[in-house]
Amino acid sequence: MTNYKNVKYNFPAVTLSGATEGSPAEGDIWYDSGKFYLGTSQTFSGVWSSGGNLATARSNLAGAGTQSAGLCMGGYVSSSLNITEEYDGASWSSGGNLATARYDSAGAGTQTAGLCMGGYDGSFQNVTEEYDGTSWASGGNLATARNALAGAGTQTAGLCAGGNTGSVSNVTEEYNGTSWSSGGNLGTARRAVAGCGTQTAGLCMGGITGSSSNVTEEYDGTSWSAGGNLGTARNYLAGAGTQSAGLCMGGTTGSVSNVTEEYDGSSWSSGGNLATARYALAGAGTQTAGLCMGGDTGSSSNVTEEYDPGPGSYDELFTPSQGL
Repeated sequence: MTNYKNVKYNFPAVTLSGATEGSPAEGDIWYDSGKFYLGTSQTFSGVWSSGGNLATARSNLAGAGTQSAGLCMGGYVSSSLNITEEYDGASWSSGGNLATARYDSAGAGTQTAGLCMGGYDGSFQNVTEEYDGTSWASGGNLATARNALAGAGTQTAGLCAGGNTGSVSNVTEEYNGTSWSSGGNLGTARRAVAGCGTQTAGLCMGGITGSSSNVTEEYDGTSWSAGGNLGTARNYLAGAGTQSAGLCMGGTTGSVSNVTEEYDGSSWSSGGNLATARYALAGAGTQTAGLCMGGDTGSSSNVTEEYDPGPGSYDELFTPSQGL
């Protein structure tokens, strides 16, 4: 297929007054609001590309932040880790260590206002820590100690759900920046789940009960309701984005998965596959600017990948200042 962005065109600058997305035919080029556009009628899956490797290869870590300002913490190699790393969109650098080394915790928030809760280090953890961009400080403990839970929201309005307490959990808790309180229980108790979204519009997907799950649930700040099922049931996957524009990637179905799926608030559709199949990885960012790092491929991974969308129903070519 021709990559129209790399083709040079010679044509007069014609303005199609009122031209909007989808109005020209495929292959038409038009000028509107100071930019040239190419009309297409096709849509494509997003694409993962290589990012900078983690300094410390590990699995079972937690993630937060964005594609250009990512955060990951904790994890496991041969023992629990307290390591934090910060991403600038190109490379990872060392951040302040967690006070409590652990793995299978959940993350939320941003690189400068992060949240890490739960986990495991020989016992189930109720520990919560808050990150200020430099160091971690103690937050309010979870009411229910657990690992392999899902996280979402912000440092001052956090959400966690599910996990493992020795058995699969349906417990949901909400954080106000100081303490956790009970939220509505998941409809399906499970562990090794992924989460994204906010405290009042959360998303929880996948996991394991007695077998890998395809269940998706949506949170409205009070209770969970059923969402569209994942196309591929799996556990130890990672999540990113929002309730109406979710992203999940990787995991295991008994074999390591490279599957990516995108959520539109009702149903999941196939996205572009990860270049490196893995499970117990961490996710961050959005559906159109996703980030995933670390995980287990059979051994601990330092791989980082960045997700960007395929072209939609139109593509910007260039502005006149860039030349024809």
